[in-house]
Amino acid sequence: MAEVKETKAQRMERLKREKNPWEAMNEIRAFAAAGRESVLPEWASAYFKWWGVYTQGDGAGALGGKGGEGKATEYFMMRIAVPNGVASAEQIEVIADIAAKHGRDLVDITVRQAIQLHWLTIESLPGIIERLDAAGLSPRGACGDVVRNVTGCPLAGLDADEVLDASPFALAAAGDLNGNPELYNLPRKFKVSITGCSVWCSYPEINDIGLTPAVRSTGNGREPGFSVRVGGGLSADPHLAVRLNAFVQQDQVAAVVRKITELFRDQQGLRESRDRARMKHLFLREGWTAETFLAELNRRLGYQLDPSVEEKVPDDIYRDHVGIHHQKQEGLCYVGLSVLRGRMTAAQLNAVAGLATRYGNGQLRTTVMQNLVVVNVPTGKAQELARELEAIGLPVEGSSFWRGAIACTGSEFCKLAITETKGFMRWIVDEMEDRLPAFDQHLKLHVTGCPNSCGQHWIADIGMEGKKIKHQGKLEDAYYFCVGGSVGLHQQLARPLGYRCLATEVPDALERLLSGYLQARRPGENLRAYFARSSDEQLREQLAGAVLEPVARDPAPIGGRHLE
Repeated sequence: MAEVKETKAQRMERLKREKNPWEAMNEIRAFAAAGRESVLPEWASAYFKWWGVYTQGDGAGALGGKGGEGKATEYFMMRIAVPNGVASAEQIEVIADIAAKHGRDLVDITVRQAIQLHWLTIESLPGIIERLDAAGLSPRGACGDVVRNVTGCPLAGLDADEVLDASPFALAAAGDLNGNPELYNLPRKFKVSITGCSVWCSYPEINDIGLTPAVRSTGNGREPGFSVRVGGGLSADPHLAVRLNAFVQQDQVAAVVRKITELFRDQQGLRESRDRARMKHLFLREGWTAETFLAELNRRLGYQLDPSVEEKVPDDIYRDHVGIHHQKQEGLCYVGLSVLRGRMTAAQLNAVAGLATRYGNGQLRTTVMQNLVVVNVPTGKAQELARELEAIGLPVEGSSFWRGAIACTGSEFCKLAITETKGFMRWIVDEMEDRLPAFDQHLKLHVTGCPNSCGQHWIADIGMEGKKIKHQGKLEDAYYFCVGGSVGLHQQLARPLGYRCLATEVPDALERLLSGYLQARRPGENLRAYFARSSDEQLREQLAGAVLEPVARDPAPIGGRHLE
């Protein structure tokens, strides 16, 4: 009788049952002592992720390997969790020093307020983890089937317009959920955002749990608490989170977050397929509703949450906290610098830490827009700090193209990516600044190297998804266009337009699209409104410069790989 082969999901579930990677640090030390060839396959493909570590790709991306995953090199990349984006200059200096010594001077800020390093060797991993632990940081839980970095407003406690300072709740949740042996084996990754920010800058709408500020009236006055959303996520099956009819009191936050996480952990049906293992699939595939979810949550809590109250949903303009702004503390400002596609050198990162100490009180924040913020800067010194940041290539005021650009890791390092993204985005921004220097509209321009949407193209004004096209007998990078995505008051997923082109042709397509908007816009009409009133056919024609029939976004895979 033929042996039945394990599915990918079955293999991962078996590995998780057999070992909690957080309890196996000694194995990492043994690999480091014995060298790269000693690393076991189950560590390279699975267990390392619980320590924020991935094997690094060879630059060819998914098409350089088999089954939709590229070849691994001898090197590793590591994500370092920064809960709520809160870090000290001393912690940032440690990360910069590690990047300089072990990571070829390269640092990436991620869309979950984490910091990612590359080019790490197996020999360096134990020492890096120990240095991070000593600094009050850790890569633990930044990847894997666990609760990922808990995000929140980077200006919590400082922003003059915040409803409440939610950072204590975000930090407490991170402390409770991350590294917890009861929660090391979730069906898949699990994302939590807790914010009291009036603009919801941490994108609660695309998290598995999103707590946003809400205020109700009581006999004693105003009571700030939270609304709760569940089941948000992007990837190949994008789904905006569902709001529950619940008002979460501040002393209920810890229990609500824990019980929802446990609810997800206990869904055995989600473990049958890695592609359908996120909590959003309870709503997308298993028929759950906001009402049934809340009933199960209340059962687990042992009490009924109070009904929701009216909330103020923000108009989605920039949520990046870029620029110079007054804090609620008199005489102090924060200075948000725009880090193009989140990429910095170790020297730049170290310089920012030094400037945070000189001009502020040594406190820094990371943002989900891949940026950095220096906080607690005396108002009279803010412009001087901005000039120093500009001098090291980190402008406080960038163009619309620079400021709104987001890019995932791409095929440069990621084994799942189809296209290169970081260098591509830098080139696109340079091109568009030259071609449309007067363009001054809000523009979220996102690039993702594969359908997994790590670059969040589904919530972008213009989102580009990496593909491959055969051109002159060779497979070359190409991009498929989606437009009109947003969160907040006008939330909707971006519309696939049925247009793709070679990466080299993208600047021409963008120039045609945005020039068409500038020519046809109505008085006071922003880009989102223009996209909303324009048909797919009209926008596709603007992109292409000609009338074209739509093309499929995801043609049938050939040999496990998507080719076009």
